Amino acid sequence: MTHPVENKHIVLGVTGSISAYKAAEIASRLTQSGALVDVILTAAATQFITPLTFQSVTGRKAYVEADLWGGEGHVTHIGLGHSADLLLVAPASANTIAKLAHGIGDNLLTVTALAAHCPLVIAPAMDAGMFSHPATQANVEVLKQRGAILIGPAEGHLASGLVGLGRLVEPIDILGQVRFLLSRSGPLKGRKIVVSAGGTQEPIDPVRIITNRSSGKQGYAVAQAALDYGAEVVLVSTPTALRVPDGCRLVSVQSAAQMHQAVLNETSRADVLIMAAAVADFRPAQAAAQKIKKQSGPPRLVLEPTIDILASVARSRAQSGFPRRVIGFAAESQSLLENARAKLAAKSLDMIVANDISAADAGFEVSTNRVSLLTPDGQVKSLPLQSKEAVAEALLEQVAAWF
Repeated sequence: MTHPVENKHIVLGVTGSISAYKAAEIASRLTQSGALVDVILTAAATQFITPLTFQSVTGRKAYVEADLWGGEGHVTHIGLGHSADLLLVAPASANTIAKLAHGIGDNLLTVTALAAHCPLVIAPAMDAGMFSHPATQANVEVLKQRGAILIGPAEGHLASGLVGLGRLVEPIDILGQVRFLLSRSGPLKGRKIVVSAGGTQEPIDPVRIITNRSSGKQGYAVAQAALDYGAEVVLVSTPTALRVPDGCRLVSVQSAAQMHQAVLNETSRADVLIMAAAVADFRPAQAAAQKIKKQSGPPRLVLEPTIDILASVARSRAQSGFPRRVIGFAAESQSLLENARAKLAAKSLDMIVANDISAADAGFEVSTNRVSLLTPDGQVKSLPLQSKEAVAEALLEQVAAWF
């Protein structure tokens, strides 16, 4: 499975805005992801950034107003519009938004938009008050009714020095939305996949918790891969510092009990559960209502087992048939394959991902993993050390094969 953006033809329209410099990063990152990026600059955009900047990062010609009236003027906009998989206007000024809404084709960008048959994505950028102006809002509503997708704008400091709604959304967020939009026809289209991620937090008192070293990186990578395969993704996650992949629905939890309830709720009609979270095995039997004071001396913690989420899912699945498939994880420090096989059988899993957390370059808190994939028929597929994104890709390849 390739990146959803790879080999896609994306036309990037850049309009007159101080945030036009951010469009160069968008063009660069799209190109690095394998997209074929053709940039069209309006006359106003060239006052902020040059075509050479875009040609340098895309390796392709950047089009300007003169190209509409050049030797190929009668076909340039048709060629660009008809071959595009996506038309992204970022930044989109109030003026260009108005032209797009009213079908005014008086420059190369707007006439290309009229000729295009692909999705239109607009990332507005303008000064305070301009986006909220009734005229702009009416134009935005017209474009939305036609199926255009708007990303932003965001609140923040603007070029005028004012603070308000009008900032261009950050390139990483625009790129995430583009990635999601171009993944919707993937092999798992129409399938619901629930992914759990992060380490649960069990309260000792209102301040302290028992947790573990899970960063959530592997679970978040799995969620992104599932999105790339076209699935509808629900991410059940504990608090992390990670960016939530665009397009998935986040269910925030903290404790094992909260995760248990969320997983049962979300998998009642799900196709797949991928349980990548590091769920605590034990929790304090009684959490203190008030902060435990140091002067009271070391507290005596009495622990009790947390609920076994995968065992609970297995019981529910036996009755309802959902989720259709379940993948578990086994993070072990000894007897890796033996312990993983036991868990695979005990929890009625379709696959288990076993990783040795004693290795410094794999497991918790790092960006790489070395895992083995075990299935009930006795097969063991050992993967070499690789990025957690590559591990996630291997998992979703198997999920896609199942369906």
